[in-house]
Amino acid sequence: MASISNWPRDRCSSIFFVLDMIVFVINTMTLLLQLILYPQRAKRLITDPTKNIFVPLMVLHSATLIIGASIYARQGINISADVIYILFWAYVVFAIIVCFPMLMIWFNQPHDLTKFSPAWAFLIFPMMLVGVVAYNVLRVMEPTDPRARGILITAYIFQGLGFFMTLFYICIYIIRIMMTGFLEGPQASGAFVACGPPGFTAISLINLAEESQPILKSWGVINERAGEVWYATSILAALMLFGLAIFFFAFGALPFWFKWRRHLSQILSCWALTFPNVGWILTVRKIGDIFDLNVFKIWYLVMIVIMCVTWTILFVFTAIAFCRGKIFMTPSEEILRDLTEKEREEDIERALYTNGSVAMAIGMNSLASTPLGSTPAFTRPGTPSFTPTPTRVVEGAGVEVLRPPRRIHPYQHMLTSDLTVHS
Repeated sequence: MASISNWPRDRCSSIFFVLDMIVFVINTMTLLLQLILYPQRAKRLITDPTKNIFVPLMVLHSATLIIGASIYARQGINISADVIYILFWAYVVFAIIVCFPMLMIWFNQPHDLTKFSPAWAFLIFPMMLVGVVAYNVLRVMEPTDPRARGILITAYIFQGLGFFMTLFYICIYIIRIMMTGFLEGPQASGAFVACGPPGFTAISLINLAEESQPILKSWGVINERAGEVWYATSILAALMLFGLAIFFFAFGALPFWFKWRRHLSQILSCWALTFPNVGWILTVRKIGDIFDLNVFKIWYLVMIVIMCVTWTILFVFTAIAFCRGKIFMTPSEEILRDLTEKEREEDIERALYTNGSVAMAIGMNSLASTPLGSTPAFTRPGTPSFTPTPTRVVEGAGVEVLRPPRRIHPYQHMLTSDLTVHS
């Protein structure tokens, strides 16, 4: 990149772009470390049909970097069109490699319709956003460049694929809420995901149509006015999709406050309030520019302010939840499952040895201070005393079953915790 002095004047966008790159590197390194240190957990993440829907989000994150790089390339930063062109095809390949295997895994398992969430459409989102990435890349390239034709065609193909596949998911979502009512709890914010496909498709159709006019004209295919026809029909289709996106936004926003459970442990699901709404908000500005409507331009500014405030609030509460251990904490059961077979056997042996030693010590001390034939009361230092239940009495000596009042080993609850003390 060029020096800081050559950066665009909008310092705010520059700061967020750098933060975006830092977060992407952190996420990538975290996933790589998980794959190396805990391969079993990484395998479960990929093969679990309820968790692998979030794997494609890494592809979406890379899309924001490519879009940011293309914007800087247009504003004078030393990034060539060749680099942006390579990044575009790298994104397309990345989206195909990630999304199709995840779809095969997801569709290979039955799913409960009463638990369906629009967030499950994240499996398709990376392919749908090929159109968004493409029109940013086309703005960097010359219309007469033959490579621009391939990008334009690819963008329309993947945009159609992504939109109609996510539309099928949205139809299932409508059936689900007809059966169970509006989404509740962590799924309540997932209702905003339904705004994404129509919103992003609307803005993609308009911008791709703008870029297609000079490209089709220089290509000389179909007819001389093909670009104008594409542009006019794209605006018409975008207006209809924009109305659908607004409907789903209202459909998710109105019941959200009453259905969402206000717990810090659910703060991560609330980030769905931001990203899916970006598409239709950008469409608001585009419609205002095309038809010269000041109302839409003001509407756009209001929504930008609301999104910035929402983003800031979510960022603060996410940091609080992280500091309080409400998120990103793995249960001990998951940790035990991540251990190798040898490590698991060693921990089990250590737990059994510890349990046996403590039980014997407690039992012998209690029996030594208790009259023969009576039931001993076992007491551990610093813990409440309790009386075990006798199972049988043999010659006046009680045979007792002891359940420890607290865990001696972090994995003890995965083992047999009933200990027997023989006199």
